[in-house]
Amino acid sequence: MARVTVEDCLEHVDNRFELVMVATKRARQLATGGRDPMVPEESDKPTVIALREIAEGFVSAETLSQEDQRRAEDELAEVMTGASY
Repeated sequence: MARVTVEDCLEHVDNRFELVMVATKRARQLATGGRDPMVPEESDKPTVIALREIAEGFVSAETLSQEDQRRAEDELAEVMTGASY
């Protein structure tokens, strides 16, 4: 695939600061093995994969926030079912 540009990514996020935050969070997910890439890896590093996913519209701040919310709810449910009173 051709090089990913900031302009490609900015079509799917509000500004450069949000781009940095979304790309960082997504790259961390990919690097720690918590999530699978939504685009072909092509021997790219997690940061490049994250930027390609953003440029193609697969990842946004909203999708990451929804994932965080679901994960927090799942963790809370585990704690509540494991707690004995």
